[in-house]
Amino acid sequence: MLTMDVATQIFEILKRPGHKYLTQVDFRPILRELLATHPGLKFLQNTPEFQDRYAETVIYRIFYHMNRSGNGRLTLREFKRGELISAMQQADEEDDINKVLRYFSYEHFYVIYCKFWELDTDHDFFIDRENLIRYGNHALTYRIIDRIFSQAPRKFAGEVEGKMGYEDFVYFMLSEEDKSSEPSLEYWFKCIDLDGNGVLTPNEMQFFYEEQLHRMECLALEPVLFEDILCQIIDMIAPEREDCITLQDLKGSKLSGNVFNILFNLNKFMAFETRDPFLIRQEREDPTLTEWDRFAHREYIRLSMEEDVEDASNGSADVWDESLEAPF
Repeated sequence: MLTMDVATQIFEILKRPGHKYLTQVDFRPILRELLATHPGLKFLQNTPEFQDRYAETVIYRIFYHMNRSGNGRLTLREFKRGELISAMQQADEEDDINKVLRYFSYEHFYVIYCKFWELDTDHDFFIDRENLIRYGNHALTYRIIDRIFSQAPRKFAGEVEGKMGYEDFVYFMLSEEDKSSEPSLEYWFKCIDLDGNGVLTPNEMQFFYEEQLHRMECLALEPVLFEDILCQIIDMIAPEREDCITLQDLKGSKLSGNVFNILFNLNKFMAFETRDPFLIRQEREDPTLTEWDRFAHREYIRLSMEEDVEDASNGSADVWDESLEAPF
């Protein structure tokens, strides 16, 4: 054990005897210890249900980024390749847990959980197609929602037919709000690759863009024909072959996320077309932040402001009021 590097030592300590991999359960002791001792999480000590949700979310985020095979079994190679060790060290040294942006930020958990709770109207801890279509102010098309619920990008962890559980939602939301990450590119590539042959063809892209075009017409926006869109996509990605796009083509371009927004997220497509100066300024101010970091920061501020307004109108300072009461 003494001759092993730090990552291998931690891996060996966490894994169960006889296993050559880690599962989600193996990370629970770390999260229990973190919740019990970290000064930035002390305020959760009287709400065990939110401790559980926080721990689950952190673990889902770890597996989303590190378990690239998606089989729920984290190998030593995957463990070493991720940034978990440095994130754990930062969490150990930093009193403000929200400064640990990779995996452990409470604010990031809060944003994910509140969004799920907002969509889960009957609070059975599952959401269906009609719930998810409301995400991002109805930003996504029905066709892409159908692909998600066909479990094309990822088999649902829950076993309720036609329903997405919290873990599945975490994977979706991380993919939707940071299309620059490799897990996100893989997620959306599987959605658009209708025949599963490992390439995106113009016909497949057009299938998804048709609904975008229809939405533009309904909103009296000037429609952009698919032929023009296809030229724009080819220019952005510069694929090896002009008749199709591979996952490697997408991973080699910094503009790949925009391709998916063009195909199925009208709000983000419009923001890209108008080159929103606010977003451009944000990116320039701190280029080290990911798209997810920037989104989560904006959303947390918005949620905090909404709660302040509610607290003022209710004369209450209870953060978790009835509108956000836990479903347990």
